[in-house]
Amino acid sequence: MLNLSIVLEDSARKAPDRTAVVFGDLRLPYSMIDTVARQVAALLVSRGVGKGDKVALACPNVPYFPFVYFGILKAGATVVPLNVLLQGREIAYHLDDSDAKALFCFEGTPELPLGERGRAGFEAAEGCEHFFVLPATPLATESEYGESFWAAIDGMPAEFETVQTDPDDTAVILYTSGTTGQPKGAELSHQNMLMNAVVSDEMFPRAEGGDVSLAVLPLFHSFGQTTVMNSGFRRCSTLVLMPRFEPGEALELMRKEGVTLFAGVPTMYWAMLTKIHAEGAEVPRSLRVAVAGGASSPVEVLRDFEETFGIGILEGYGLSETSPVASFNQLGRPTKPGTIGTPIWGVEMKLIDSDWKTIDGEGPGEIAVRGHNVMKGYYGRPEATAEVMRDGWFRTGDIATRDEDGYYAIVDRAKDMIIRGGFNVYPREIEEVLMTHEAVSLAAVVGVSHDSHGEEIKAYVIRTPGATLTEQELIGWARENMAAYKYPRVVEFRDALPMTATGKILKRELR
Repeated sequence: MLNLSIVLEDSARKAPDRTAVVFGDLRLPYSMIDTVARQVAALLVSRGVGKGDKVALACPNVPYFPFVYFGILKAGATVVPLNVLLQGREIAYHLDDSDAKALFCFEGTPELPLGERGRAGFEAAEGCEHFFVLPATPLATESEYGESFWAAIDGMPAEFETVQTDPDDTAVILYTSGTTGQPKGAELSHQNMLMNAVVSDEMFPRAEGGDVSLAVLPLFHSFGQTTVMNSGFRRCSTLVLMPRFEPGEALELMRKEGVTLFAGVPTMYWAMLTKIHAEGAEVPRSLRVAVAGGASSPVEVLRDFEETFGIGILEGYGLSETSPVASFNQLGRPTKPGTIGTPIWGVEMKLIDSDWKTIDGEGPGEIAVRGHNVMKGYYGRPEATAEVMRDGWFRTGDIATRDEDGYYAIVDRAKDMIIRGGFNVYPREIEEVLMTHEAVSLAAVVGVSHDSHGEEIKAYVIRTPGATLTEQELIGWARENMAAYKYPRVVEFRDALPMTATGKILKRELR
């Protein structure tokens, strides 16, 4: 018996009155998060959803996220977290692909009409039977989009015995855009997720009066889910939820709530430092640990942060397929800025060539990972799984070097992936969508460097003969058909694109 929900249950038993979640003026204790999660589990079971079933969750960083996430786990079901920026057709794809039986969807706001998109996606997905709305108005029992969460759990028992799951049962399916274009679901077991949370927690000493963590990394993403929520709940931390990153507000929350732990992507650090230097924003002094991942941090940012905040940023590395943490600059060992550190406890890493042969010395080579953190495989995709897994090793597609002390440094990313503001964007997926436009004959998408996002998405497009499509028209169309982090912000029309003899577009000539 092993269930990831133990990270919440154990803390709710040990410290029921400790504040688990802060959201605006709301302060919710561990006992309440656990009680509502039990009601969610009872609701699912009452609707015929149980062990082994998949339940999708589309929700930003608000208290509903832990309520529903742990409720699904308690019911013995599998959580399928969805990116909140997905459009209706993308939500339908994820629901169909994961065989989700139910969807819990945040109602959204005028700026982020998630309820509307979620309802459209639910309607279009064949096998999804239940749709629960997480209302934007606290405790609202009605919603124009469907059954309200509060009405649904009303009358559900506050007692629920967590369904027994095995260590290898699937706890979470995290979607990652493969280079093949369509997103694939990485199946992560209770053991994968629990071990990663435990090891992430044990890497840092606990604060005397308890830790306070700023949860601004999206909880639907592996980085926020494991290193902020799951490890935070395991160590009885208080999570200060922030649905949308804004540098001034983040600094203010850190000061006000006495935040001791912060995990973010490099652009968040860059934005906070810019705010401090440009506007003289006050530096919060409570911070003890700062962690970065998702993309390489510019060394300038690392240096500036250490000078400004008096502590260094610890950089790590991982992927959805590795639960996610694989390596880290760990406390108690020298930190090497610009590296991703050494493998975490229980995990091995090596460098390989394209034929899986081990590369000795400093490389470069492709990182392969083996250990308790490696996924079971891609859900329903044995061929795609076989391409990246062999003898327990997972090949990451990231090229790195390794120094004499065993520290790895990323040289280049898997072929063409673009990382925009910490989100992975795969050009092929964008190209496929652009080419559904009747005026687009051919498209090639590349990342171009950008001051605040790290990379911006640029599309080179050949129009169909006679088409009069303008750049702005195509960008506007793309915005409506793709998630906000994916659509190209820059379009350049060309009469021809550079190609190899076999007709492959030479992207390196476009960058």
